Amino acid sequence: MTNTHLESYNSPPIATRSMDNPTAANVISPLDNGVPSSVTRKRSQLIGANGHHRGASEPVDAAALTQALHTVEGEAQSKERTPVGSPSRKRQRVYGDRFIPNREGRDLQASFSLIPDIPSPATPSKLKKRTPHAELHFQRTEEANRTFSTVLRQELFDNTVPQPTPPHLSPDPAFSPNSHSTTINDPSRARTPPSNHTVTSLAPPSLTPSTPHKNMFTYMSPQHHRNGSSRITPHGTPGSRRSQRGPNMDPTSELYSTSPIHFDSQRLLLSPKKTPRAVGKVPFKVLDAPDLADDFYLNLVDWGSSNNLGVGLGSCVFMWNSGTGQVTKLCDLQDDIVTSVSWIQRGSHISIGTSKGLVQIWDAERIRRLRTMTGHTARVGALAWNDHILSSGSRDRSILHRDVRQPDQFLRKLTGHKQEVCGLRWNAEDGQLASGGNDNQLMVWDKLNANPLWKLTDHTAAVKAIAWSPHQHHLLASGGGTADRHIKFWNTQTGVCVNNIDTGSQVCNLAWSKNSNELVSTHGFSQNQIVVWKYPSMTQVASLTGHTYRVLYLAMSPDGQTVVTGAGDETLRFWKCFNKRERPGIGGESVGSRMEQWSTIR
Repeated sequence: MTNTHLESYNSPPIATRSMDNPTAANVISPLDNGVPSSVTRKRSQLIGANGHHRGASEPVDAAALTQALHTVEGEAQSKERTPVGSPSRKRQRVYGDRFIPNREGRDLQASFSLIPDIPSPATPSKLKKRTPHAELHFQRTEEANRTFSTVLRQELFDNTVPQPTPPHLSPDPAFSPNSHSTTINDPSRARTPPSNHTVTSLAPPSLTPSTPHKNMFTYMSPQHHRNGSSRITPHGTPGSRRSQRGPNMDPTSELYSTSPIHFDSQRLLLSPKKTPRAVGKVPFKVLDAPDLADDFYLNLVDWGSSNNLGVGLGSCVFMWNSGTGQVTKLCDLQDDIVTSVSWIQRGSHISIGTSKGLVQIWDAERIRRLRTMTGHTARVGALAWNDHILSSGSRDRSILHRDVRQPDQFLRKLTGHKQEVCGLRWNAEDGQLASGGNDNQLMVWDKLNANPLWKLTDHTAAVKAIAWSPHQHHLLASGGGTADRHIKFWNTQTGVCVNNIDTGSQVCNLAWSKNSNELVSTHGFSQNQIVVWKYPSMTQVASLTGHTYRVLYLAMSPDGQTVVTGAGDETLRFWKCFNKRERPGIGGESVGSRMEQWSTIR
């Protein structure tokens, strides 16, 4: 027994029976020993050879013992790493309240090589599409989300958080803040009622449970209590309320409400909402336009006041009548190419710019050329009318003012741009001309002055898209090319940029709505879309797609409801983007029309 106790002291207890004393009791190893059963078997072999225990006086070979211990520990570690499906497998140890994964035995290099290739953020991914911000259902979803957030905030916090609606909702005058009742609102004070003659009451059980925003216990001022005041706090019990004031006959009171939400939330949900304006996503008409040039610097489409659409196709100019749908060939230049087309504001005259630097004026009604003007040495890519003044911009970097009533070829020559002039727009009301060029500059000229009023250099790409607002004086919108992608709004009185938005794609054209404070823009890569914007918030009203090439050309109908777009896919698409002009006066009637009914005497 002495030997047995010595061996038990020198080595962990083992669940084995001594061969010398078969009747000796088994010694059970503790549960938290952490030594596998294989290790205990190896150590039991070290205790005695051939099943006999070693005596305390027998010598032990230290080298053999060390080698055996290393062998046993190596086998134990290998067995611990090997996954075993037996129920006796030791569970993975959890450190603290977080799970720390064990990466031992894993080939991290092989795992890294198996990760699928993910494109970089700079590479456009076809798997993830942009959210259709301009879709009608998206606008309705956003409106629903805002309403839900407002109702949820009001139900949870009531008037403790600033609300868009008045915090006091109950029409009951007893609930007004001028009531003589007092409510404990100091968070630093105890939540128990005062001890000197207080009247405590709980919230009526019929009210909808919500987060408490006031103290649960209320009391009445002793002074008013002595005076016999009948006003109590709104949190009084129904019995005390009836005894003081009689039954509550207010049908809007929450005592009689069958809705799970408060009266304010009901009123918010039942209030009429402004329906987002629906814009057709599909063009209502598509015309073929063979040989329509895919050139960013040209302006080949314009819609005149006589409701005729002029289109330059190769060396020819065609007219399409919106009322009759008839197509008429205006001219064929034979040995020249049409590079720009522009209608006069009022009348049937149309100007045509050519690749040889000529400017021709035609009478569209009589199909007759009136005159040909020279002055440019390169193609004329931009034309703009201001009554009888015709301005032309060319690749020779100059702008020429021409008075079509005089025989002179031009009145004044403007030299400010350093590269091709690709955008020209007159503001007839303010007498200002805006020009954009391939030198990334936007210039504003006052009347016929030879020196520019403003040189605006904020754009980082060619400026072709230019549009003056018909609703606000001295407001100019401009758009940059592929490297810029911005629409900027300028105050031409001060030369300051008042608004700016990144569209994400090349801006090819801009046009303001004649009937509302909105504008439409056309774009290039990557979606070739037409976008309708609400100004000044610059929220998208609609985003229209259909062209497969850059939407380089844009024109608006005389009534301001329809826009036509042209692209390098050789098609013209007609979109109904805007509504009719709203007539001033009550009920959509002008003052004059309402007075006409009194202009006739029987």
